[in-house]
Amino acid sequence: MPVTSALAHGGVISSFQRPYVQARPPDTSTKPVSRLLSIVTRKIGQHAVAVGLSAAMLASCLSAGASEVMRFPASANPAVFAAQQTLVEAWTIVGEVFVDARFAGHNWDQELTESLTAAYSAESGENAYREIAHMLSKLGDPFTRVVPPREYADFRVSSDGEVQGVGLLIAQEPSSGRLVVLAPIRGGPADKAGVLPGDEVVSIDGQATIGWNGDQAAQLLRGRSGSSVIVRLARRTLAVPGVPARPEPPLPRTEYRQVQLQREKLELNPVFSTAMQHGDHMTGYIRLVNFSQKAAPEMRHAIADLQERGCDSFILDLRNNPGGLVRAGLDIARLWLPGEAAILTVEGRDVAGSSAVLQRVVLEAGSAMTNAPLAVLVNGGSASASEILAGALHDNHRATLIGDQTFGKGKIQSVFELEDGSALFVTVAKYRTPNLTDIDHQGLHPDQSCAPLGISSIPGAVPITDDALAGLGSVLALDSCVLTAEGFLDQQMGINTVTTQEHGDLTKNLLVGNDEQAPDKTVYNQQINS
Repeated sequence: MPVTSALAHGGVISSFQRPYVQARPPDTSTKPVSRLLSIVTRKIGQHAVAVGLSAAMLASCLSAGASEVMRFPASANPAVFAAQQTLVEAWTIVGEVFVDARFAGHNWDQELTESLTAAYSAESGENAYREIAHMLSKLGDPFTRVVPPREYADFRVSSDGEVQGVGLLIAQEPSSGRLVVLAPIRGGPADKAGVLPGDEVVSIDGQATIGWNGDQAAQLLRGRSGSSVIVRLARRTLAVPGVPARPEPPLPRTEYRQVQLQREKLELNPVFSTAMQHGDHMTGYIRLVNFSQKAAPEMRHAIADLQERGCDSFILDLRNNPGGLVRAGLDIARLWLPGEAAILTVEGRDVAGSSAVLQRVVLEAGSAMTNAPLAVLVNGGSASASEILAGALHDNHRATLIGDQTFGKGKIQSVFELEDGSALFVTVAKYRTPNLTDIDHQGLHPDQSCAPLGISSIPGAVPITDDALAGLGSVLALDSCVLTAEGFLDQQMGINTVTTQEHGDLTKNLLVGNDEQAPDKTVYNQQINS
């Protein structure tokens, strides 16, 4: 795929592509020694690949015009054969689109020979499947990998901004390890069933959740829309810090209840915003947790809402944002940058698939939603599309970066669905900032670190609901990076900076969230489990 196509489809992906490989299933009408099992690929350069029961047997449906055929034995074990099919799919795709046409100095044809032979000799399908990861590891790129179907489904949730489940945002309480509800998604099945923030998830479909993390609960709570799951809950006297909707203690006893929830399609909002009174002016705070398909429209809505509330400066929080769709990053950059601004420089393979070329990505002519002073918060969890956006805003002199050095992922992947339900992530390009700063393995270095004025308690990168993080606004009053950003914005606007104590008193008056809720410093490991 040319670099421009990769960007047009979102870089990390917005369109899921079927691979080039077609499989012909085993012919069970003949004896194993005589039937021909073959995988047919389209022509790759001057090569075609066939897999048969015998190395001397050649598939009859090879790519037309192929001048060379590589032949391999195919296993009579269905699980091993399926792994061989997936291996050839992965090899084919990598051969066409991987960013390094030299394949890290390896002979890619030879890698296929060795991997298929090793897979054929494997005792099980699981062992044969491991040969795919072994083959890909030769590329020296940890981001080019095969992702199992279950993990791929989780990726689709984060990139689509949608999930089929019961609508629960769950946290593992650090002190007890219990799974507690931070909030039900408004209007979702759990919300309709009366589930409240602070309820403990005791069991799911009869399986006790003791010792479970969020991922384990997620596998059971998610499922096909229309199907049901039974959740047992405990409503205890212990409240979840920062969540005011819990019944106030004391309660005479723990109340247990069991609800049957019907799963449905839910939408997750990757943006949280609030307006903070700061002295005699308003600062708009926007937190973006990932770059899903919904990120740009939700960001547009947040900016417009904060402008209506009178905000004359902005803080964009990209901390712990692992990235997502590059297309979403470009669309968000448009909201902040005027004119034909350069966003990044891409390095990828040319049309012939051989040499590396540089391509500058520039926004089409347009206007920004606001020209108000902007500070961007980053840290070591800000990666990929977060670094693209932060680098573009910085190099175009639109924003000042505040925080810690970013993760350093300067690569773009395309994602290919494979026939077995898994997916192949392939690095198709490398990128630099508009000023040609190399991000990969180095990250972005902020203009200013966070002054030690308060705490650093920003949650992890999970989709946000207003219900779940209504108490976040008051926590921001003590966040050291937010305090630093507001001080910087004051200087930009020629305003005398208030003291830390004055700041804490003033920012309790929030336009969004619970004004009187005392800030809590407990950091939860949050996970969308629905």
